[in-house]
Amino acid sequence: QVQLVESGGGLVQTGGSLRLSCEASGGIFSFGSFGWYRQVPGKRRELVACIAASGVTNYADSVKGRLTISRDNAKNTVYLQMNSLNPEDTAVYYCNAVLLSRGIDAWGQGTLVTVSS
Repeated sequence: QVQLVESGGGLVQTGGSLRLSCEASGGIFSFGSFGWYRQVPGKRRELVACIAASGVTNYADSVKGRLTISRDNAKNTVYLQMNSLNPEDTAVYYCNAVLLSRGIDAWGQGTLVTVSS
């Protein structure tokens, strides 16, 4: 079973930067697709960015040009580089791993990002 551990969240001022990390275990890292989601109270969890096993990426319109997803297969880690942050980015950020051929759909515990005005 895949296990995911997020880190890197914290408090940052408007315009600042953070880098979130998601370390995966389970031996299937190179074959999986990964996504970063975020959620605020009362709202549905939304996809922020995703990266396929091929390296192809996709982003929500609200974060294009500011957030970048990447993966380091040697370290079994997915990153979310967050620049030019604004208060609307405040949320709990979750890492997700999917490998449908093996029925894997795993989630991390989340890391809180707070952007002050």
